[in-house]
Amino acid sequence: MPYELYYWDGLQGRGEFVRLALEEAGADYVDVTREANGMAAMMRFLKSRTESQIPFAPPFLKDGDLIVSHVANILLYLGPKLGLAPEQESLRFIANGLQLTITDFVAEVHDTHHPLSTNLYYEDQKEAAKQRSADFIEHRIPKFMGYFERVLEQNPDGRKHAVGSQLSYVDLSLFQIFEGLRYAFPRATKRFSEQYPALTALHDAVGQRPNIRKYLASDRRLDFNESGVFRHYPELDQDS
Repeated sequence: MPYELYYWDGLQGRGEFVRLALEEAGADYVDVTREANGMAAMMRFLKSRTESQIPFAPPFLKDGDLIVSHVANILLYLGPKLGLAPEQESLRFIANGLQLTITDFVAEVHDTHHPLSTNLYYEDQKEAAKQRSADFIEHRIPKFMGYFERVLEQNPDGRKHAVGSQLSYVDLSLFQIFEGLRYAFPRATKRFSEQYPALTALHDAVGQRPNIRKYLASDRRLDFNESGVFRHYPELDQDS
């Protein structure tokens, strides 16, 4: 049976980190909410009063009778099955730690445009978003991207991958972070190639992988938009 991925229809969002792994591996999967009645199927899980494995929110993955929620947890589960996790068990925990750090970073990206409340529209918190984004660009992007740059540089197996000597789901997630930041903050990220050469090389290499290149050119790859995590509001962008 194919894997079933559940995430909000029309959004890359957090679900994209899982999609990239599935696409790179050529896995058989269904992006459920893009199918007929898919949103209703997802909501039945979220609102169920009988299901024993209740996800708090999407994305979640259904594999047979098992439901796995949270991006890092899904990738920890899928990684070995898809050949996208280190064979050495100890390195799998390193990979999971890196993915959890990416999760933290994505939460901060989200909070640049929703710094006060997720229940308010962006337009209702625009001034706070400007302050939050300025701090994010000046302090948080360099902190996280500088960290991931060092992870690549200090990998004992070489600078091509975040962990171990082979491609992992962490590399795919760093590709998505790079893409998302360049969409949301084009002015702030215009010097990324010189600031973060190892991350840039990783991004470019992932983008040229046959399955990823094919996916990016397909209609399965949704466009970034102003309903997702990475949003481009010109008033929030500035030179770094």
